[in-house]
Amino acid sequence: MSRTCELTAKAVMSGNNVSHANNKTKRRFLPNLVNVTLISEALNQNVRLRISANALRSVEHRGGLDAFLAKADVKELSQRARLLKKQIAKKIAEQVAA
Repeated sequence: MSRTCELTAKAVMSGNNVSHANNKTKRRFLPNLVNVTLISEALNQNVRLRISANALRSVEHRGGLDAFLAKADVKELSQRARLLKKQIAKKIAEQVAA
């Protein structure tokens, strides 16, 4: 399992530890990933995702998973999140048509 957020594509970054003597050694900056269960109101089901804490705040700010995925760029989303976005858009289109 890669250390990548499924919604924002935030991933591992690399850099240097710099000592007082200015010695540089490689290090990794890991994203703060959390396993969460989010509720999709359009699909009426729970969705388990591994997302960053920052993405969780963004989801709550935008008004839930459905609203976040509606605005999200497809390039950043994981395969599962793309499928969810497509299902939610289809369900909302059906509700509008009915």
